[in-house]
Amino acid sequence: MTSISTIDLAIIVIYLLAIVVMGLWFSSKKRKTSKGYFLAGKSLTWSVIGASLFASNISTVHLVGLAESGFRDGIMWGNFEWFSAFELLVLAFVFIPFYLRTKITTLPEFLEKRYDQRSRIILAIFSILAALFMHIGVSFYAGAVVFEQIFGINILTSIIIIALATGIYTIIGGLTSVVVTETIQTVILIFGSLAVTILAIIALPDAGITSYAELKSVVSADRLHAVAFDSEAKGFTFLDMLFSHLILGIWYWCTDQTIVQRVLGAKSENQAKLGAIFAGFLKILPVFIMVIPGILAFALFKDEIGEDTKSVLPIMIMNLMPIGLKGLMVAALLAAVMSSVAAALNSCSTLLVYDVFGRINPNLTDGMKIRIGRISAVVVLILAVAWSPFLGNLGAIFELINQMFSIFAPSIVAVFLFGILSPKGTSSAAYATLLWGSLIAGSIFLIEKYVPINGMENYISSAEGLGINWLRQTYIFFLISSLIYWAVSYTDKNSSTVSGDFYLSIESSSTKTKVLSVILVIIMLTIYMIFY
Repeated sequence: MTSISTIDLAIIVIYLLAIVVMGLWFSSKKRKTSKGYFLAGKSLTWSVIGASLFASNISTVHLVGLAESGFRDGIMWGNFEWFSAFELLVLAFVFIPFYLRTKITTLPEFLEKRYDQRSRIILAIFSILAALFMHIGVSFYAGAVVFEQIFGINILTSIIIIALATGIYTIIGGLTSVVVTETIQTVILIFGSLAVTILAIIALPDAGITSYAELKSVVSADRLHAVAFDSEAKGFTFLDMLFSHLILGIWYWCTDQTIVQRVLGAKSENQAKLGAIFAGFLKILPVFIMVIPGILAFALFKDEIGEDTKSVLPIMIMNLMPIGLKGLMVAALLAAVMSSVAAALNSCSTLLVYDVFGRINPNLTDGMKIRIGRISAVVVLILAVAWSPFLGNLGAIFELINQMFSIFAPSIVAVFLFGILSPKGTSSAAYATLLWGSLIAGSIFLIEKYVPINGMENYISSAEGLGINWLRQTYIFFLISSLIYWAVSYTDKNSSTVSGDFYLSIESSSTKTKVLSVILVIIMLTIYMIFY
């Protein structure tokens, strides 16, 4: 246990109080109607949307995991951040026009407009369970583990404090509170992570490292290559990462309610597109301020960290950050937890109101929707607090959850993407794809984990077995889902296709949007040329 200085403790307390107060203050004008509560009154501008998308994505698992990945393997895992920039462009130019012009509140509602009620129900179930068990519960536990390592604070105590602080402004204020606080938290996250990076660079001369060449010799050049890595040792290739992340990324950035709800609250289509592009620029940063610190930790604290690679970030905070800055970094960690939890909590209550209770009683008044939304958020928060302390080994759970995403993400992406790109997909095709695509992927996942084949529990992914790692499985599942979708669409004569009214004329994007998109692509290609 490490004692907390009075200054650091004051910074943490002030941060918590400021976030709660500001969240409630900015929400006061927007929470009188259901549109104001759940969609921020359709008033969000590009800067708030982009910052909110970024903060919703970055959790404590993210901060700790990226530092650990940098320590163990280097920039290679930064691809998962950089790929997101391209996927956010897909959100901007492919999905946003349809989402905003169909005037939806939830993504399951979009599937009902494109297909039918069956697809809406399946996606609503997936989305609610993902928000509760994956987004909120894991974020709680990850944040609590870090605070226990740094300050010796009991895990359950940390979870309750975070839950209370986040729950107050999220439940009372709705989406406006969430996006305003996430904008502030984005700044805290970036400055806190940047401080660790700068302090680590300053400490390098004390470790006898005075040039980039010396750093490469100490950490090994492979850690500084994004594409050229030993695929045989890792068990997968760069193309496995690329194709699987394209599927998982489109699911996460373009079809997950927790993320897309910010876009649905946009003031206009142009503001929504600019917000997604701005988030794409922000996603360049984590590699430099979250992954690279892990590489620097290898040079500075390799012996101290040893095999306990999950302690990379806590050890850097304790060894590098002076009093005051240490409080800032804890505030950044809190920001990561609170932004992720707030985003998921808000989206979960929206899903429950519109896709569960709204279906039971279509005549709900604005006041009833807000009341149900708040009660639902309280229940979800209590459930998440109750189960998150039992997660156990965070690393194993995090890996497991990433693999579980690959069960339902491919079928969801197939249904959304083909539904937007073509009017020929039928409602029965969407239902069959969501149901059977997920069942096939889930069955293989269970066989892989629990059913020995030829005496091997991991036969499917092992080199001695089929050698199909979970990343490769992800895009194979997408191909299977695509096959189901089009096979049913072309053979089912009783299921009608969508009406032509769904495909509204696509307006040309603004010149600013096009120029910024080109600049983003050029920057990303330049980065890959540098770190190839």
